[in-house]
Amino acid sequence: MPAVEDTIDLSLPLRSADLHRAATPVSVVVGAAVRDRVERGRDFLRDVREEERPVYGATTGFGALVGFAGREEEADQCDNTLAHLGAGQGPDLPHDVSRAALLVRAWSLAQGASGVSAHVVDGLAAMFTTTFVPAIPRYGSVGASGDLIPLAYATQALRGRGQAYLGGSRMPAAEALRQAGLTPLTLDGRDALALVNGTSLTTAATALALDSVRSSHRALQALTCLLVDLLGCDPGFLHPRLLGAYGHPGAIDVADGMRKTLAGILPAGTRALQEPYSIRCSPQLLGAAEDALRYVDGVVAADLSSVSDNPLFFPDDDLVVHGGNFFGQPAAFAADVLATVTAQLGNLAERQLDLLVDPARNGGLPPMLAAGPGRQHGMQGVQLATTAFVAEIRRAAVPASMQSLPTNLHNQDVVPFGTQAALRAYDMADLLRLLCGSLAVGLRQAAHVGARRPTAPGCAALLDTLVEAIPAVDPDRPLDADVRKAAELLTATLPL
Repeated sequence: MPAVEDTIDLSLPLRSADLHRAATPVSVVVGAAVRDRVERGRDFLRDVREEERPVYGATTGFGALVGFAGREEEADQCDNTLAHLGAGQGPDLPHDVSRAALLVRAWSLAQGASGVSAHVVDGLAAMFTTTFVPAIPRYGSVGASGDLIPLAYATQALRGRGQAYLGGSRMPAAEALRQAGLTPLTLDGRDALALVNGTSLTTAATALALDSVRSSHRALQALTCLLVDLLGCDPGFLHPRLLGAYGHPGAIDVADGMRKTLAGILPAGTRALQEPYSIRCSPQLLGAAEDALRYVDGVVAADLSSVSDNPLFFPDDDLVVHGGNFFGQPAAFAADVLATVTAQLGNLAERQLDLLVDPARNGGLPPMLAAGPGRQHGMQGVQLATTAFVAEIRRAAVPASMQSLPTNLHNQDVVPFGTQAALRAYDMADLLRLLCGSLAVGLRQAAHVGARRPTAPGCAALLDTLVEAIPAVDPDRPLDADVRKAAELLTATLPL
């Protein structure tokens, strides 16, 4: 197994950075304080059951069938929870999303309010030291009673049922557990229900998507500045008095950062009095995105510190509460906002590339930034691809959070569809990264075919980084790998 190089402590607040670390083997610490509160919650559940107080899922059926008795044996009640949820379809989720979802689940259970057995938390922690990944189908969750179907597949894999991955290879879950040196989880009905009855997948996918979009947002600020400098634009559209009068905090902050990147710029004096909106209105657009992303930041932070389950157990108050903490509406709204932001950021990147390849607007650079127009085609293929990327992003940006459909005999009569919103935002974020990479390759090529040397030191440094990593397009060559490399370079150069 790969060496474990990092640690996540379940007694500490969960952060999005932890979700990224969980993509590869990592040590997840279940300390004494965590173990004590988990065991206390479990002991309280045992007392409640001995008192024959009603507890959903411990002895009852599930969902719309709660009014019927469940199975008498604990192991049978576990199967009763999970078997009917094996109804997912579609391709398996990305491995980073699956492992991040289980980390979110482990943290929620570690708060001690779910009444789970301590060995459940231990088993999840042990999984993270390996490359084990449950095979989870993409489609099937409405995000209302949590991510029931996908988390059921994850739970079954941890029991040695279904399919899983180890070292990137797909195989029967029992074999993956054996090779990883993991013990299959043994669960009772409450353990099984607690593992599936939360919005951990929705939270994880939203958090990962947010980090990706934030990275692209920062990249677009820098790339816009490089575009401004390469073309010799006047940076007056970033004047602090102008943005101060505008009054929006995000725009003020974005413009301040862009002015710092453009410090030292010398306008060419050859541009029109007013630039196209893709340049002139960039601080307003990027600033509005910043304000929206700050809202999503808050939702993700709250979700990462949320106990998402039903019912919840509070031993200190002798209280069992049945409710709806598995209802993923906050993340659904946030993921839809994230999709809207992604779509407009994608529009900006595509329009800036279009400006850059057009000799009528790029200061006389050759069409398509081709080193020898006609004999070569420069950025023509890349621009075609960016058009397709933007169309795909727009198609996917339809809000999911209000597409409620009643289901489950009207037990779930209103649902948030947060899982769809989150996974869609995750996919869109990847396309936005490619749009940023495409624009970066175009800016690097502009420097090759006649654009001036940037006069702002910050812009010159960014261009030099791109030039060092991405060869000029002369002669033509496939640019798919270069676009991906540029996207990765921007992420590494401009970290969150």
